[in-house]
Amino acid sequence: MSKPNLARRVAEAAEIALTTRKYVTFIDVVTGLRWLHSRHVDTWRQGRAATLAELAAVDEDRLLTAAGLLRDWARAKGLRPVDTPYVAGTRDRRELRFTTRHEQEPFRVHWLSPDLSEARVRRLTEAQSKAPDLVAVAPLEAWTCASCADTGPYLIMEDARPHCLTCADLDHLVFLPSGNAALSRRAKQESGLSAVVVQYNRRRKVYQRMGLLVEEAALAAAEERCLADEEVRLRRRERDRVRRAEQDVEYQAAMAAEIARLFPGCPGERAREIAEHAGQRGSGRVGRSAAARALDENAITLAVIASIRHLDTDYDNLLMSGVPRMEARERIRAGIERRLEEFRRPG
Repeated sequence: MSKPNLARRVAEAAEIALTTRKYVTFIDVVTGLRWLHSRHVDTWRQGRAATLAELAAVDEDRLLTAAGLLRDWARAKGLRPVDTPYVAGTRDRRELRFTTRHEQEPFRVHWLSPDLSEARVRRLTEAQSKAPDLVAVAPLEAWTCASCADTGPYLIMEDARPHCLTCADLDHLVFLPSGNAALSRRAKQESGLSAVVVQYNRRRKVYQRMGLLVEEAALAAAEERCLADEEVRLRRRERDRVRRAEQDVEYQAAMAAEIARLFPGCPGERAREIAEHAGQRGSGRVGRSAAARALDENAITLAVIASIRHLDTDYDNLLMSGVPRMEARERIRAGIERRLEEFRRPG
């Protein structure tokens, strides 16, 4: 890839992050470029990789080039640089390394929008400089503690080796499963020591949060607090539900309008159906991605292609008959292109 082409792609990935969150990080760019998947970033943050570069699809020189292009783009946009520490979610809280090189500063800088208020900048800076949660992994396969050669339901990584909760001095903590946000938040506040429990999802290829390890007394105190204001929280949740529903309607309407602009030959009802399906909250579909929420043309096109694939081709029948997914996609490629061309033509 030529440097001008890479500069364009870096700018596109950075623009999406800036539109979505009002600040941009190097991680936003490399995941936007598909050089790294979010699961790789999770593995690195958990301290299970010496450097981020060893998990990337490109070499260290390419990562350094991307960081430089991000810096040039951010300066041209007038963004504010904030040097941010990256700390591993391990007991030693060691500094995370992006590459094997001595210089880590180009990768640590977060670029903040000048539109952010001082209060928001202060909150972001505090949040970014805060040490991450300890992470305990619920392994999917048999494992052995590096210290005592025993095993257990959870492991903590130290010095890139797994340790059981007893050897990590966390065996006095109790497990609180996810599902009650208020209880989890308050139990963590009450607990002097805690750890987030994650497990790798092979199908989605990401680490998913399973719950918390907290002190037993902290859990009891949190339960009492939740019982005391349960009715107030129920009313607040209902207000939040209505607000989110209104936001979804506005977003899906904006997506439908963008589909109509990019594909004027697409019937209005079809455009609305695509937007409602792709933009459904919690679906994990392309319409819920950061790029789609920023109405990125490529993300919108992918949502239209997904609709054509399932509704206008025999793709689903091919899958049900046992045809491998990539082979099935290759068979219907020409049909998708023809339908896209029809949608691109006005009328």
